Amino acid sequence: QVKLVESGGGLVQSGGSLRLSCAASGFTFSWFAMNWYRQAPGKERELVATITNDNRSSTYADSVKGRFTISRDNAKNEVYLQMNNLKPEDTAVYYCHAMIIDSWGQGAQVTVSS
Repeated sequence: QVKLVESGGGLVQSGGSLRLSCAASGFTFSWFAMNWYRQAPGKERELVATITNDNRSSTYADSVKGRFTISRDNAKNEVYLQMNNLKPEDTAVYYCHAMIIDSWGQGAQVTVSS
């Protein structure tokens, strides 16, 4: 059973930081690129960041570039999203996603107050 479980969400003031974690199981984690998506209330799902299977390359949405960093630890089957200088517009449910397998986590709520 493929499973992705996010953790690390919460409430933070504008300018603060959070780190999301996603624990993966049920597949060969190191073979697959991973994504972080987010969805704000009333908005469409947005791709936030992508990382290659070998942790060598990452890409970001323009809205988070320079503030967010995606990384992974293949030995632990985990992918992370470090979020710095958070803004109220970052408020959303953040989802971990495995490419090709197309598996989703349950989501982690991130709320940024002004």
